[in-house]
Amino acid sequence: MFREIEEVEWDDRFNIGVGSVDKAHQRLFSIVHKMINYSDNEKKSRWVCEEGIKFLKSYTIQHFEDEEKYMRDAGYSGYAMHKRLHDIFRDKTVPALEKRLVESDYSEEEMEHFLGFCLGWLTGHIMIEDRALTGKIVKRTQGVLPENTAAALENVLIHSVGEVFGLDIELISEQYAKEAFADSLIFRMTYRSDEGRQLAVYFVLEERLVLSTVGKMMGMEFRQVDNMVISAAKQISWMLMDRMNACVTLLQKYKPYEEDVLTKEELDREFQTGRPYYSLLFDTGIGYFAFCIKQG
Repeated sequence: MFREIEEVEWDDRFNIGVGSVDKAHQRLFSIVHKMINYSDNEKKSRWVCEEGIKFLKSYTIQHFEDEEKYMRDAGYSGYAMHKRLHDIFRDKTVPALEKRLVESDYSEEEMEHFLGFCLGWLTGHIMIEDRALTGKIVKRTQGVLPENTAAALENVLIHSVGEVFGLDIELISEQYAKEAFADSLIFRMTYRSDEGRQLAVYFVLEERLVLSTVGKMMGMEFRQVDNMVISAAKQISWMLMDRMNACVTLLQKYKPYEEDVLTKEELDREFQTGRPYYSLLFDTGIGYFAFCIKQG
């Protein structure tokens, strides 16, 4: 393993301003981080993961119920959507992840995937969804017209990525043409419409950006990309897409279908078959990332 673990202090950026909810979030982060601390200990890692999953499931059930009660009492307009995200995580996502762990006999690869997913989901959910409960971020907006899609994508990405990672984001090009970063992590998310049309979304993330931001989330110094890093980055990318789906009319016509991690060569071949409809390049100050949409 090429990572060093350090003690993580709670970042006040994650506070939404509701004491009971903030304490629960701190507890959830603590659970996941303790599991990560033991993930390199071969003798303890499986037991800790098994017990951690049990505790995580029971604790999230109670936390989700408390958070949903707060939303109902406050008359939060986004309650139905927020509860749906809770239901999916509790009833589908965690059982599916646990099944993968059991079927792999708690392999190192699957434990890293599970831990990265949990921390990525928790970070994205708090920063993108929970902070909207108390107006810490702008609530989901109505879909914009197709001709304004590029501006909407730029706005959502700058604000959402900035909120999640605490970075100042700047758009530097609206014509990203698969210029190679020194090293990059490339996610392709495929969507399909009810009519069978296909939409491919690409996140191209410079490795140093991913290692820095995921490392900060986990209280680790990562020296190379591993399964935990990929899982966390992929999950946050999906949650950013969920945010954009709610804001951009074009994306609302499609539903998630599949996901892939691509090599640079595979990305080259993808772009050779047709130019992306939208292709944006951003600078975060600690690395670049690109966001592209290609209609099939």
